[in-house]
Amino acid sequence: MSSLSRELVFLILQFLDEEKFKETVHKLEQESGLFFNMKHFDEQVQAGEWDEVERYLSGFTKVEDNRYSMKIFFEIRKQKYLEALDRQDRAKAVEILVKDLKVFASFNEELFKEITQLLTLENFRQNEQLSKYGDTKSARNIMLIELKKLIEANPLFRDKLGFPSFKSSRLRTLINQSLNWQHQLCKNPRPNPDIKTLFMDHSCTPTANGARPPPTNGPLMGPIPKAGAFPPIGAPGPFQPVVSPSPGAIAGWMSSTNPSLPHAAVVAGSPGLVQPSTAAAFLKHPRTQTGVTGMDYQSADSEHLKRIRTGQPDEVSFSGVMHTATVCSQDDLPKAVVRTLNQGSNVMSMDFHPQQQTVLLVGTNVGDISLWEVGSQERLAHKPFKVWDISAASMPLQTALLNDAAISVNRCVWGPDGLMLGVAFSKHIVQIYKYNPTGGLRQNFEIDAHVGGVNDIAFAHPNKQLCIVSCGDDKMIKVWDAVTGRRLYTFEGHEAPVYSICPHYKENIQFIFSTAIDGKIKAWLYDCSRSRVDYDAPGLWCTMMAYSADGTRLFSCGTSKEGESHLVEWNESEGAIKRTYSGFRKRSLGVVQFDTTRNRFLAAGDDFQIKFWDMDNMNMLVAVDADGGLPASSRLRFNKDGSLLAVTTSDNGVKILSNNDGVHLLRLLETRATDKNRGPSEATNSKPLLGTSLGPFANVSPSAAPVVERPDRTPAAVSIGSLGTMDTSRLLDVKPRISGDVDKILNWKMSDIVDTSQLKILRLLHDSRQWFTLMVVRLIYTNNGLALLALASNAVHKLWKWQRSERNPLGKATAYVVPQLWQPPNGTLMSNDVNDSKPTEESSACIALSKNDSYVMSASGGKISLFNMMTFKVMTTFMPPPPAATFLAFHPQDNNIIAVGMEDSSIQIYNVRVDEVKTKLKGHQNRITGLAFSQTLNALVSSGADTQLCVWSIDGWEKKKSRFIQAPAGRQSPLVGETKVQFHNDQAHLLVVHESQIAIYDSKLECLRSWSWSPKDTLTAPISSAIYSCDGLLVYASFYDGAVGVFDADSLRIRCQIARYAYLPSSAVSGNPVYPLVIAAHPMEPNQIALGMSDGAVYVVEPLDVEQKWGPQSSQDNGSIPSNSSNPSLSGQASEQPPR
Repeated sequence: MSSLSRELVFLILQFLDEEKFKETVHKLEQESGLFFNMKHFDEQVQAGEWDEVERYLSGFTKVEDNRYSMKIFFEIRKQKYLEALDRQDRAKAVEILVKDLKVFASFNEELFKEITQLLTLENFRQNEQLSKYGDTKSARNIMLIELKKLIEANPLFRDKLGFPSFKSSRLRTLINQSLNWQHQLCKNPRPNPDIKTLFMDHSCTPTANGARPPPTNGPLMGPIPKAGAFPPIGAPGPFQPVVSPSPGAIAGWMSSTNPSLPHAAVVAGSPGLVQPSTAAAFLKHPRTQTGVTGMDYQSADSEHLKRIRTGQPDEVSFSGVMHTATVCSQDDLPKAVVRTLNQGSNVMSMDFHPQQQTVLLVGTNVGDISLWEVGSQERLAHKPFKVWDISAASMPLQTALLNDAAISVNRCVWGPDGLMLGVAFSKHIVQIYKYNPTGGLRQNFEIDAHVGGVNDIAFAHPNKQLCIVSCGDDKMIKVWDAVTGRRLYTFEGHEAPVYSICPHYKENIQFIFSTAIDGKIKAWLYDCSRSRVDYDAPGLWCTMMAYSADGTRLFSCGTSKEGESHLVEWNESEGAIKRTYSGFRKRSLGVVQFDTTRNRFLAAGDDFQIKFWDMDNMNMLVAVDADGGLPASSRLRFNKDGSLLAVTTSDNGVKILSNNDGVHLLRLLETRATDKNRGPSEATNSKPLLGTSLGPFANVSPSAAPVVERPDRTPAAVSIGSLGTMDTSRLLDVKPRISGDVDKILNWKMSDIVDTSQLKILRLLHDSRQWFTLMVVRLIYTNNGLALLALASNAVHKLWKWQRSERNPLGKATAYVVPQLWQPPNGTLMSNDVNDSKPTEESSACIALSKNDSYVMSASGGKISLFNMMTFKVMTTFMPPPPAATFLAFHPQDNNIIAVGMEDSSIQIYNVRVDEVKTKLKGHQNRITGLAFSQTLNALVSSGADTQLCVWSIDGWEKKKSRFIQAPAGRQSPLVGETKVQFHNDQAHLLVVHESQIAIYDSKLECLRSWSWSPKDTLTAPISSAIYSCDGLLVYASFYDGAVGVFDADSLRIRCQIARYAYLPSSAVSGNPVYPLVIAAHPMEPNQIALGMSDGAVYVVEPLDVEQKWGPQSSQDNGSIPSNSSNPSLSGQASEQPPR
């Protein structure tokens, strides 16, 4: 059942309850199974209505579901049995025993025999255990207390014991809103409509003489009902007349489609509920949302938004072209870095030319704009900021520039024909340039457009006249003649600075959508100054909207003040969210923005990566890191055909990513440039108009939505514009890259690390000397990268948390700041259950974290324990040995399902919610030592101490393929010993780790490449552990002699060796051998690792300078196209992928 259908059931339940249909209410509760009414249950138990009690329970659980359910039914039937005995109704007691209680005999035969023996007693109270049984009423009360505890503990009742909170008579209110809406669309609206039925849509009948009633407050069409115009439906009903539909339904936003204008900027629109035939009519009646107060924003919001500018919305027009499916693959995505541009200052906005698809317009945080030919990496034009006519500037602008001369580009965008471009600045001004296709820019005119910052501009064609639309801090939207610069329209009505605009038209109705930083979305007609709609955007803060290239699908992207990001597709005909895309990190540090390309893909810059989605799939398709060097949230922009993608970098540059079509395009341009250079008469900067001379290129690339991470907000009394200048050096949440030559020198020095002065090491402190007599057998970073969890050989966990401080404002794990050894105030330890018959040192330990870091599942030879990470409390234990659990992995789509590798070589698929083993997988000959899920392959891969790899289908859990790992040259086959597996970020390539080798396998279990050790190598000891770096470009391996190797993930070439005496104290080097048993990779910092040692110590290790990498540069570092196996942002945890 969909979430909206569930909510509808709750609305019906509320309505039935208000109308006193009590029996019907409880029948619907039971049949839907959505809400367990504890009060009703209590009343039925107290009344002894046992048949009704069991019938009501049956809607939520059955006897055999789990142990809690079994106990609930047993207690009820036992009470019914005892009451029959107490009434001396032996016949009824026997009937209950045979029909109701016998089912429990198979679970506890002794108990059933004891219950049966009660029939032989004159008074069952003669039984010692029942000697304190009182009267019926007190017995029912005591039983109710126990039943409530069992119901609350039963996982099947989770989220069903509370009724959602919403206003009374909500269903009536929604119906009344719908009737108001229908009345507004009437062809003959009457001032006081008489609603007589809900079985058909409302329509006012014409007046007797056929004349229309006189217009009242509707500027374009007949009267518009005011609040209170509709009488309540039904005299006693508390109907609250509301003019507009609910805020979640972004209503009346056109459904018909026409071909779009060239991709000059992001298309922004808004969703709708009105069918094509009524689309125009909708905009002819204003919608306002009543009863909702506007958000109280502060200037700090305004200030901050200047730091987070992105792609520009532009007008899109449609002519009825229907959406057709396109056949695309990941190869259509521009993922390979082919060019790098050094802009020199922080890039705030970008836009590709609509015809010359390799010409890129760039605006920066210091107010300058540049034109780049990305093929040749040539800067065609550069214009630093200046006021063209200071004498004509307004006094507020002159004062603003006098007080603070700094100014930033908030948006730069091409006109639809590519012969004009507009630039919006963080103070007052819009500048319009004319463009010569040979690469020249000429000043056209300058507009002192808004008081404060100009936050967005777009081009539009109202009344077939080319215009410029702008919005700003002064809460206004203005429309200017694109030829003369004369102001044509002004729209007022927003109560906060206007964040974005989107000119648009459908069915010959021209309009503008606008969004403000208080989360309000409004629509405006050019010939009416009042807004046509007034709705809340998802997240209630900054939002932008865009259509697919053919105009048939509508998407929105925005972020709340708390950092919750929303990327959704809208159902225009219903005004409801059709699909919500997942894959963003939990808390974005800025406003998430996006761009669409063709009709298939979406993309976002998030977590130092570019993430792509197929429009038809809510799950992330793939993520790439563009060879590193991206900020936490890149701005990005596609060219018209989607073959190229421009992405901002943390070093004030732009990277150009390409697919195969883009590579061919650039090569074609290079060939033409070579031919032109042979002819001296040719103009050097001449650029062909690709859209006409080369024709369209057949490719489909993802629409991109850069996710801008939000730095800590500090209030200050400035406008949006004042934050337009962003200093990237102040962003702590970026992965910087340094220039090639310096990078090579620094990395060359680090190729062999033999001294503590060559790296940063942190030995974690703790409160127990005994810890150092143990071994760290499991080590894992939390998914948010803020803590490190170790499991020792004595079954005790240790948790280190990094605190926020001046040195570490984000509280991230780092070797430069000492963390806190964390424990709850009561001093509780997280200790696993142990097997008394087997020492913990000889037991296999396993651990897995939930995706939100709230729970950890762990075992050390005994039962599996589920711990609360905040309280260290044991939530539950299960699966007592034998056999013991040896490896744990969460199902990628359902945290209630876990795969448990066992000591007896089986794999058990266990459902935590119902406390049940769903299936057992058998195929290994020795204990399970590794498990890894792949959503892409829809498979589970297992590895064992028999060195066998098995692939299991997630759908039916059948074995699809198996093979033994290959033995290195000179070693006997088959191998034996622990084998671990971990999927790469691409979910197709598999890292396989054995003491003899590390290897990369493909989805068919074919070994693509491997590295094995031998005594002749520089790394001469067997491998103890290995793991991918978080970006998937490196493989870290630890060895039994204490050394650590850093390998290139693509080639498995050794990039760097860290000798044990470079990080171990002299006592550890000179005494008994100390070595890493386990290695963990930070989930966000690719150059940070943690080592769990054989003496119980834990070390955090990273390069001395955060700009350095381990070892010499790989092909990826030098900018070549990475192979398919080198996709980024892999989880550093083998047991579970962190949230994206």
